[in-house]
Amino acid sequence: MAKYRKKPVVIEAVQWFKNGDHPQDNSARMQPDVESCEGEVVRYYRHPGVPGDSLCEKCGNPHHVHGWVDTLEQGHRVCPGDWIIKGVQGEFYPCKPDIFAATYEPAGD
Repeated sequence: MAKYRKKPVVIEAVQWFKNGDHPQDNSARMQPDVESCEGEVVRYYRHPGVPGDSLCEKCGNPHHVHGWVDTLEQGHRVCPGDWIIKGVQGEFYPCKPDIFAATYEPAGD
């Protein structure tokens, strides 16, 4: 098997903790007292088979505090504390904090 190295690419990323955190969510139109308002990048997580008060198997938080990001591969749930990365094609995707810390370092301005 051949070995490959990732090309050095500067990315944009924001750590997400709650609905409206992402600067491109257009949170000015969101109602601050309503958790279910949709963001434009991180949407409110809902799934017909998953009760909102059930606990996430990845982070242990209730599902109603999670987000959802549409990706090139359909989409991914966003746990509080995940990083939202803007990809090289302008797409967004979540990344767990430990993976982010192992993969990325600050690039400056």
